[in-house]
Amino acid sequence: METNPLLFYNCVMRKLIKYIYIIIVAFLFCTSSFAALPQDKKNEITALYNSNNIDEAYSLISKISESERDFEIWYLLANIAQDKGSNVNAVFFLQKSIKLNPDFDKAHYNLGNIYLEEKRYNLAVNEYKHAVRIKKDFPFYYYNMGCAYLGLKDYKSAKNAFEKAIKLKADEADFYYNLAIAHKNLNNDKEVKTAIDSYNKLKDKKL
Repeated sequence: METNPLLFYNCVMRKLIKYIYIIIVAFLFCTSSFAALPQDKKNEITALYNSNNIDEAYSLISKISESERDFEIWYLLANIAQDKGSNVNAVFFLQKSIKLNPDFDKAHYNLGNIYLEEKRYNLAVNEYKHAVRIKKDFPFYYYNMGCAYLGLKDYKSAKNAFEKAIKLKADEADFYYNLAIAHKNLNNDKEVKTAIDSYNKLKDKKL
């Protein structure tokens, strides 16, 4: 039985039009639900925050619908929450930021710092691991990870983290002090002395 070419063509065209319609509707839904915040507005909010006009920055953000807030706005909101003493809100906002951009290292780092402050060391280590995976050359990511490992009494991992921090920034006295603590708990007496000597030299330079 032969297929009518015209009927076949009409059938294909109807399916094609249907698919195009679905794509257009989906695009319109996404653009309306997740409208981008104008860059000048974001710059204004950032400038206000950086100049310590925290309340004004918060006031502008509060007028922005959640669908318009990108990962950087959620990050700023988290900073404001911390400035106002609310770690609970800061954690929520940082998680929002990370959800929108899982590769935003600063959000992972700040979240790790909150967990470190709250002595939730395993969670802190996990966030610092995310941060160093994204940005491998920032020494304080490794340093704070080392501090979290000290909290967990995982002194070998702490030592390794502090050594990585020192490789990236050899003039930070606190790196050597905490490295000495890790070595002390590993009974590495010679390394303790070396680390303390470096710490004292750097401290003396700052006086």
